[in-house]
This record gives sequence, structure tokens and C-alpha cells, in this order.
Amino acid sequence: MYDKILLPVDLNEEASWSKALPVALSLCRTFDASLHIVTVMPDYRMPMVGSFFPKDFAEKAHQAVTEAQRTFIADKVPSDVKAQAVITDGSPWEAILKAGKKVGVDLIVMASHNKKRFADYVIGPNAEHIVHHSKISVMIVR
Repeated sequence: MYDKILLPVDLNEEASWSKALPVALSLCRTFDASLHIVTVMPDYRMPMVGSFFPKDFAEKAHQAVTEAQRTFIADKVPSDVKAQAVITDGSPWEAILKAGKKVGVDLIVMASHNKKRFADYVIGPNAEHIVHHSKISVMIVR
């Protein structure tokens, strides 16, 4: 039923994957699907933002995230599940959908989070945006 499953992961926030990862792994094993772990970086190339960072900052940040993803996959994804790291940048919900489309995933599995910050009420959680805008199935794990 599923060939490719996308799991958005914030490497600095365990709540973004602690409950969703076991579900995604179970689905991968059940359907012999591959797991595509996506991490979204802020877009440092925007002129207003980029001017505050050294010229090579975005490249170094990308290298650091690449290494952190490799470590995450080695530590958290068992060897019987084929996993691929995906790094993208921009608005989290838009970048996740774009990555899913580019990879050709069948399902997005992601964690929900509690609204703890005022910004979550004003902007809305990324999971909500993904559910509303995705053209593929989305599983929210609570």
C-alpha cells in the first residue's frame, strides 16, 4: 500500500519524532516501504536574513544538519528499514510538502504537538497546514 514514507524530524526537538518514529518504522516494515526523514532548515539565503550571517554560514549549517541526520538515522533507525535523509529549507510546512512531492512519497507520518506558545495560536501548527494542503495521505501521531 505504501512504498515511500516521509517523517519530518526536528533534530533539536525530540517531541517531533519520539512517538511518530515507531509508527513510521512499523509501517515501513509492514509494507516494505522506505523511510525518508526530512529536516527543514531556516532559509538563510533571504537577503534580509543572510546579511546577519557570515558568507559560508548556510553551507556550514547544512553540513552540520547532514551529519546530525546521519547520526540520527544510525542511532534510531534499525538496519532492516531502508532510510534516506532529506534536507530542505524554508517554511516548515511548505518545505515538507515540497520534499514529499520531490521524493514521491505515499504517506507523511508526523507528530502533533501541544499549543504551548502564542505563535502556535496565531500562525497555526505545521501539522495542521500539512493536513490541509497535502495531496497525499497524512498520519498525525499524538
